[in-house]
Amino acid sequence: MKTKLNIGLFGFGVVGEGLYHVLKNSRTVDATIKKVCIKHPDKKRNVSENFYTTDANEIINDEDINLVVELIDNADEAYHIVKASLLKGKSVVSGNKKMLAEHLEELIEIQKKHNVSLLYDASACGSIPVIRNLEEYYDNDLLKSITGILNGSSNFILTKIFNEGGDYDSALKLAQDLGFAESNPTFDVEGYDSMFKLIIITLHAFGTLVKPEDIFNCGIPNLAPCDIQYAKEKGLKIKLVAQVTKLDNGSFTMFVMPKLVSPDEYIYSVENEYNGVIIEGEYYEKQFMFGKGAGAFPTASSVLSDITARAHNYKYEYKKHTLFTPPTYTTDTEVKIYLRYRDSLAFSHFEFENITEKYSSKDYSYVIGTIKLSSLQKVKYLLPKLDVFIAAV
Repeated sequence: MKTKLNIGLFGFGVVGEGLYHVLKNSRTVDATIKKVCIKHPDKKRNVSENFYTTDANEIINDEDINLVVELIDNADEAYHIVKASLLKGKSVVSGNKKMLAEHLEELIEIQKKHNVSLLYDASACGSIPVIRNLEEYYDNDLLKSITGILNGSSNFILTKIFNEGGDYDSALKLAQDLGFAESNPTFDVEGYDSMFKLIIITLHAFGTLVKPEDIFNCGIPNLAPCDIQYAKEKGLKIKLVAQVTKLDNGSFTMFVMPKLVSPDEYIYSVENEYNGVIIEGEYYEKQFMFGKGAGAFPTASSVLSDITARAHNYKYEYKKHTLFTPPTYTTDTEVKIYLRYRDSLAFSHFEFENITEKYSSKDYSYVIGTIKLSSLQKVKYLLPKLDVFIAAV
């Protein structure tokens, strides 16, 4: 049975305004945006002023509003909005992956206690319906791994570098000019955005919630011409990849880092602002999902899908978390990496198990070898200060 939805919307930026236009053209859901909470009332907008408020409580305390849609950038403010709405008995659709990754455990309990629903398919991979597929289609215990390009901004930058011969700085500026990257692109290019998405995906894939500080992530800001040259000479591309893999001992591991990708891998051909996700299982081998991971309408369409699902009273069951014994997370596993560095002091921070290839010149050096993920985790917060580049091999 469908439910008539009166929506209170937080945020009227790129995605919020995109949702407004998408919802007006949708014929599949009986939903109306009643009020929008904004931060900057002086900003010129294309809708009547009576449509807006700057007081969050006008939406949270409005008994006529039965669905809150949260589409703001600030994770702390988003947390307070989402929590207050759930406690008021309102279901919520959110796209804030940082907020969700940091607070999902608490928010899941509030959902259960107050019999409401929190949906967030839009928080991971833009237009690709990863989360609901993991909940419904892959709701068994046969998953082995999920690997993907989860950030459209960094993938756009890398595409321009490898396909058009650009450099990192000019590619980043173009991504910002086109609206694919923020003015402060740290979360995108250093792998934090992908990490938050991977945390959410992992909960629905394997049933375990991992804290952000326990996961190794690094990004592409230190990508240098010599790294690009190495990849091209080997016939490879560099992609920023998020990966979660189940191990044979009942545990799993996960990380986010650049990867040297060969032409026979699905994600090799994922370009520009697109995302690509490979789901691997025990018996169905590999399945590939592909779609736009950035932009107003692709993300708004994913939000609309969550709104439509809620109109049918849908809620996540967290089946892997409740019906199976979730695997435990570990960093006690080896990964093979390419490490480029400029001086021996930088190299001394890395404890390799073995090295299979080594190159040195007066300008730079690199090694290829295996290293414990736990060892990389120890230097995670030091990496931005070191002139090194790391890529999985």
